[in-house]
Amino acid sequence: MRITNEQYRAYIQIMREELRPAMGCTEPIAIAYAAAKARETLGSMPKRLLIEVSGNIIKNVKSVVVPHTGGLRGIPAAAAAGTVAGDANAELEVLANVTAEQIKAMSEYLKHAPIEVRHADTGRIFDIRITAFAGADRATVRIVDYHTNIVLISRNNETLLERELTDKSDDRLTDRTCLSVEDIVDFADSVDLDDVRDVLERQIAYNMAIAEEGLKGNYGANIGKTVLRGREYDINYKMRAWAAAGSDARMNGCELPVVINSGSGNQGITASVPVIVFARENGKTHEELLRALCVSNLITTHLKTGIGRLSAYCGAVSAGVGAGAGIAYLKGGRFEMIAHTVVNAVAVTSGIICDGAKASCAAKIAAAVDAGLLGLAMYEDGNQFFGGDGIVKKGVEHTIETVGKLASRGMQKTDEEIIRLMMEE
Repeated sequence: MRITNEQYRAYIQIMREELRPAMGCTEPIAIAYAAAKARETLGSMPKRLLIEVSGNIIKNVKSVVVPHTGGLRGIPAAAAAGTVAGDANAELEVLANVTAEQIKAMSEYLKHAPIEVRHADTGRIFDIRITAFAGADRATVRIVDYHTNIVLISRNNETLLERELTDKSDDRLTDRTCLSVEDIVDFADSVDLDDVRDVLERQIAYNMAIAEEGLKGNYGANIGKTVLRGREYDINYKMRAWAAAGSDARMNGCELPVVINSGSGNQGITASVPVIVFARENGKTHEELLRALCVSNLITTHLKTGIGRLSAYCGAVSAGVGAGAGIAYLKGGRFEMIAHTVVNAVAVTSGIICDGAKASCAAKIAAAVDAGLLGLAMYEDGNQFFGGDGIVKKGVEHTIETVGKLASRGMQKTDEEIIRLMMEE
């Protein structure tokens, strides 16, 4: 085994931190979570809400359906859902147990309770602050950097919880700088599957269920069905279609949970579903599948570490690359094949922008999975992109680092312009 015992433990912890269940798109769910916590702290039903959020939160909540709301969209709907029906103890499954009566109550709350939304330019890409008011009382909850990271809880003039904000986001999580493609492959080869079985089995069950629902139902633009039509027996189209269908359902109100990756359900679906479909279609053992999912999930997380959780850079790109790497592993590839797959794939789709969560995410997922498969096929045919070809650098880690800089620094102005355009009437 190449990796150290310390790395081994860190990789297991990273998977446990990243592969978490969530009900609905994670940004509106984070708003619902903050609102539920604010109501709990206030101790009564708020009469009005003040919601202050960063631009990327506005971008990712504006157009997506909030689950268990009867089809409502947007920031006020997410906050109303959390306020009226949210279970603050359930974190990203805050809306998992909403009743029909509570859905009616949300609509009434939206009609009668003033809800003010402000764009908060705090310098944090991920920032949610909700203040709930009832008479002379108020309660504030703030979430920063990732979806469950509550850094402030206060009631009236009393601070109940406050965490120091640092320049490094996600500083309460395991340090991701220990990740590398070579060590990820070694981890997948050597991991005692009982150390990760529960999180991976849940990912398989949840994400395949929502993908199947997306192909059966009528959700959004029905990208999954469109990709698959007439190509039902083509494995390459089937992998793309099932992943896209999961997003079709998730972005358009399906109330099934998903297991996320790097804070995103779409990324969790994209990193897992094509790998599962490939394994099942090709008669791979369940153990082989679980090890391949270690590769796809950790490579997705590795790419996202430099990019950041929210960016102008579409997160499905990283997950599509991860899926390609996982499929390479199932084909018997190890470091060389997987490294070339990663480099080839990021050279193809690194220009896809993130313009928020909505129906078209499913189409971007289909394109991202296709790029991962193309990157793998190039290697199998003896072809590759070389260092100096655009953003491609010599060596997979150098290329991953460059993509992170492109997304986190180079696309800052792009992100600002996307948000400005989306906020225009």
